[in-house]
Amino acid sequence: MASDSTTFDLRSLVRSGIGVPVGVLAVLAMVIVPLPPIALDVLFTFNIALSLIVVMAVFYVLRPLDFGIFPTVLLLATLLRLALNVASTRVVLLHGHTGSHAAGKVIESFGEFVIGGNYAVGVVVFIILTIINFIVVTKGAGRISEVTARFTLDAMPGKQMAIDADLNAGLITQDDARTRRAEVRAEADFYGSMDGASKFVRGDATAGILILIINVLGGIGIGMMGHDMSFGDAARVYTLLSIGDGLVAQIPALLLSTAVAIIVTRMSKSQDMGGELAKQLFGQPRALGIAAALLGAMGVVPGMPNVAFLMMAALCGGAAYLLHKKSKEEPPPVVEAAPAPVVPPESRELTWEDVQPVDIIGLEVGYRLVPLVDKAQGGDLLARIRGVRRKLTQDLGFLVQAVHIRDNLDLAPNAYRINLAGVPVGEGVIYPERELAINPGKVFGKLSGIETRDPAFGMEAVWIEPTSRDHAQTLGYTVVDASTVVATHLSHVIQTHAHELLGHEEVQQLLNGLAKTAPKLVEDLTPRLLPLGTVVRTLQGLLSERVPIRNMRTIVETLAEHAARTQDPLQLQSHVRVALGRQIVQDIAGMSTDLPVITLEPDLEQLLTNSLAGNNAATPGLEPGLAERMQRRLAEAAQRQEMTGEPAVLLVPPQLRQTLARFMRSIVPSMHVLAWNEIPDNRKVRLVTAVGR
Repeated sequence: MASDSTTFDLRSLVRSGIGVPVGVLAVLAMVIVPLPPIALDVLFTFNIALSLIVVMAVFYVLRPLDFGIFPTVLLLATLLRLALNVASTRVVLLHGHTGSHAAGKVIESFGEFVIGGNYAVGVVVFIILTIINFIVVTKGAGRISEVTARFTLDAMPGKQMAIDADLNAGLITQDDARTRRAEVRAEADFYGSMDGASKFVRGDATAGILILIINVLGGIGIGMMGHDMSFGDAARVYTLLSIGDGLVAQIPALLLSTAVAIIVTRMSKSQDMGGELAKQLFGQPRALGIAAALLGAMGVVPGMPNVAFLMMAALCGGAAYLLHKKSKEEPPPVVEAAPAPVVPPESRELTWEDVQPVDIIGLEVGYRLVPLVDKAQGGDLLARIRGVRRKLTQDLGFLVQAVHIRDNLDLAPNAYRINLAGVPVGEGVIYPERELAINPGKVFGKLSGIETRDPAFGMEAVWIEPTSRDHAQTLGYTVVDASTVVATHLSHVIQTHAHELLGHEEVQQLLNGLAKTAPKLVEDLTPRLLPLGTVVRTLQGLLSERVPIRNMRTIVETLAEHAARTQDPLQLQSHVRVALGRQIVQDIAGMSTDLPVITLEPDLEQLLTNSLAGNNAATPGLEPGLAERMQRRLAEAAQRQEMTGEPAVLLVPPQLRQTLARFMRSIVPSMHVLAWNEIPDNRKVRLVTAVGR
């Protein structure tokens, strides 16, 4: 019963993920805690077994990515080997004077059996193994890892474009494309990690040489001065022990270096390495036949090892004959009935289905921002955008279309672009690993980071490290993450261009919804009193001036009331604004009882009224100097209002409101232009300033 409980506990330990950290801590403890010789024997044997297992795993894994944990395994195995070197060095230097058995049977066997007890031979063998490992295998594997990592990263954009092309052509689905993109990123990460991991092996080989020299010199010194040994005895004993210790460490190191070289020289596609090696190297009868002929010619030359060459020539010739005979005996491939010819896409006649509709709202991201929209990688941008759509739908009064997101390799890696109807209307650069500290207008210090401007409102900002978030907030900055920056920018763009998102289909849906509660009202309005196009242009005009169309009942009632007198969308819009006056002022000033306003001086107001009436134009005919001065003074007044935390509202006569609203839209977009008759009776107007000529 106790045994079952112990087994269960061990399994639970491994499954919980605690086993590996505990093992790493145990390896580090070996550097400090002395180990008995029996423990060294077990650990050295385990180290050799681990190296053999890794080499076999590299041979039998189908693709390098299937052994993605290999760089970590390489690091842990190197750490284990170095810890064993330190532990064995301690034992050799403390107890080496007692004989070659002082550091355990494994080191003794490698010192006596492998090199025949001759320390001169041991030194030569160790140097040769180190040269092979350090100069040939490790250096070559490191160079291949470096080049492969560089080529893999350079090929990422092309692979991404190929995936997008296959997706656009309908060859793969969205799920397939997502899987292939993940494989491309995993491949780049793997070879980048292998480039760094190969440095561990090379450093381990260098450490092995230094440890051997230190052990030999230190052992001789300790043996002669601490244990009264002669130079010859001290040199023989400590050199044999050091060589045995070095060989026990170098052989697993050579195995792991070979494993690194094998895995980085393999192709990325799935393949059985053993089968492919036999097929491609020994599967050509002609190559084996030519090799047999050359070996046979060398075997008949006098003075050469004739028996060895002739035997190998016979083996190659026999293998070539068997392969040639087997290829002739294989039955010819069965010819199946040809399927019905498929018309290639190039020769297929085009139809209207080939015309792809333009996305109403689109978001393009660079390849480094793809994790922000990938839920599997913890990206929350999709959820943020969904929340933005929900909020704007409630605020504006109509359903905001879905945002179509795709990656664009033409963009910079950290850039994004917002499109409306296929046309870019906003872009920015963000850093997913950082946070944006925005200066709201008054801060108490500066931050170190990447200086920029908030892409939505153009305010000064700094991209800072996440660890500086609390410090930035203490200085008065508003700190948001990268996903919030994109979502806020998208929200601002949609609000600014809301009138472009409202079309006939959306208006018809609004009328259908109203018809469920007021069917007679909708039936009388369109198409009996007003065509649908006039209703659409009227609602678009309201949205262009940031007036939500949530109150469709009031809007439709007002349109039905004035439709008999005018069908001009601008005049209808003015009537609707008067009916929605309470809502408009509420959205501007909130629950405050007074409304701070900016007005025009009477002479300027009269001049604009006469100019507009005399020209009978949409904009008054003003001299350029007067128009420039008025723009500048209105902009300064609006800025002063915003600095005090109050909204900038320009109050004008009804006949000037439409013209001045259009006049100020490109100069001070944040300024609200209201007519006198739009102010509800329960609001008090507070004059802030009057702008004159």
